[in-house]
Amino acid sequence: MLALTELERIKRYRSYTPGQVIASTGEEPSVVGSLVEGVAHISTLLPDGRRQMVGLLLPSDFVGRPGRSRIDYDIVAATPVTICTFRKPDFERLLASNPAIERRLLDMTLDELDAARDWMTLLGRKSARERVASLVLMIARRDAALNGEEPTEGQHVPLRLTRQAIADYLGLTIETVSRQFSALARDALVAHGSQRTLEILDLSGLMTAAGEAV
Repeated sequence: MLALTELERIKRYRSYTPGQVIASTGEEPSVVGSLVEGVAHISTLLPDGRRQMVGLLLPSDFVGRPGRSRIDYDIVAATPVTICTFRKPDFERLLASNPAIERRLLDMTLDELDAARDWMTLLGRKSARERVASLVLMIARRDAALNGEEPTEGQHVPLRLTRQAIADYLGLTIETVSRQFSALARDALVAHGSQRTLEILDLSGLMTAAGEAV
């Protein structure tokens, strides 16, 4: 209880606009935090100068690593983003005296490793249709998990990324991404909702489209 009170005392909220840099490769972070709202993308610069997307940060993901002196990737807001931040020295001090918080941070790190594996699978040998369907499912699962639930039919999935960001993330063209979303809607697997959401109409059908066993 004291740990939660201390977290409340030292937290600060920071907001970022789309395209704004949250953290850059090689810099020494002064704060760490948890993404509260929005989506950020993680990328790295390849030797040939091209930028490679390597993941997404969604609500509840942790930004920064206590104990590390440098940032490994570039993190940029893909949508309006709000992060609950803590001064790194204060947070590290709190971790050292509170095993429960340290355990929770470890769980979040393991969740991010799972997400990274999902991303590698996403860009593996999957077709364009499978990639787009997999992205919808990945976000649906993460969104449902915030409430301790599983994705269901009728769930409205927040899809606030632009088509360009989705194309970059999936290694596809914007035109291909648009065609695949239209195809999923035409096949009555999803329906376009308001405020950049997708409604899941047929969960098992969407899983099949993603190449998953049902």
